[in-house]
Amino acid sequence: MSQSEHPSFSTLSVWAGEESSSWQRATQVPVVHSVSFGYEDIETWQEVALGQQTGHIYGRNTNPTVAVFEEKVRQLEGAEAATSFATGMAAISNTLFTLLSPGNRVVSVKDTYGGTNKIFLEFLPRFQIEVGLCDTTDFGAIEMAIAQGCQVVYLETPTNPTLKVLDIARLAQAAHRVGALVVVDNTIATPINQNPLALGADLVLHSATKFLGGHADALGGVVCGPKQLIERIYHYREITGATLDPMAAYLLLRGMKTLQLRIRQQNESALRIARYLQAHPKVSQVFYPGLETNEQYELAREQMRGFGGMLSFALQGGFEAVRAFLPRLRYAHRAANLGAVETIVGVPATTSHVESTQQEREAMGIPESLIRYSVGIEDTDDLIADLEQAFTE
Repeated sequence: MSQSEHPSFSTLSVWAGEESSSWQRATQVPVVHSVSFGYEDIETWQEVALGQQTGHIYGRNTNPTVAVFEEKVRQLEGAEAATSFATGMAAISNTLFTLLSPGNRVVSVKDTYGGTNKIFLEFLPRFQIEVGLCDTTDFGAIEMAIAQGCQVVYLETPTNPTLKVLDIARLAQAAHRVGALVVVDNTIATPINQNPLALGADLVLHSATKFLGGHADALGGVVCGPKQLIERIYHYREITGATLDPMAAYLLLRGMKTLQLRIRQQNESALRIARYLQAHPKVSQVFYPGLETNEQYELAREQMRGFGGMLSFALQGGFEAVRAFLPRLRYAHRAANLGAVETIVGVPATTSHVESTQQEREAMGIPESLIRYSVGIEDTDDLIADLEQAFTE
């Protein structure tokens, strides 16, 4: 087949979902703010409402701008269908509550993103849903937990913020042996670096707020997978109402046009910075799967096309060293976000795991001296020089 029949990620980032002509021949996707969509006759209106004809009825359900965003991510993930949400956590929670019922069981790992971990520890048990959380890199233990029976296996890889990598193909096989569905949070890797569906996952989701949008100016979430599953999740979302705003969808679409370019730069910078930090005497530990010394390096190299634009590292001297170090950085926002064009730094206690207690973070293997460093698209040498001056001041 020709290259045009299998376009690259760079081409898909720009063109996916935007192939057809738009309103008044606009070359950019219009922002459709209309809450409702009118029809001149009842028959057409009813056909659209029943899905027998393409169209939109009400903004809580679908929207033309939002539909283009969903289609772009769908193509990048190689999925049959996709549906979107107001935030990444809406995507995660709506998916879990769609798939799980009282008496069901879900298996996951201990150090998922803090909001996800709260769903496992606090919300699902209130609905009599059993949660089994395993040591993240003990794949044998995870397989044993799955073999005991479950309806959903939820994976996050690489994890936030310690960048642990889970073997998607191996754990998907274990899940399918007991009839469980596999959900993978692909936020940190992005479709540029990893496609979980191709590795055996049933559903892949993103906090689009992060690397997909890439400009820290829009909230959003998205889930991709088989049409039958996505229709179930969409139905839950249309009723519970966690709808993606069309203006946010437009901003995410605009950001995604440079997705492949941004990720390529962030991959390269993160690896160089991780190697620099690994050799620094004031750094006690570096978490990044692209380091050859990382015990999961071979798995990451096999499973991913790139190692991602985020890393984390722990300082000698504990939290007091972190308190002194962070304000010295010149080219970094100290903020609770990641995946943007600007470098962003923070500690788990105020970012990824602000909802968790210190004891809960310790149980997840997250040191209090950890710094999460989301690499932007700045010049790599400038970022390394900035880190160096922050260490020496």
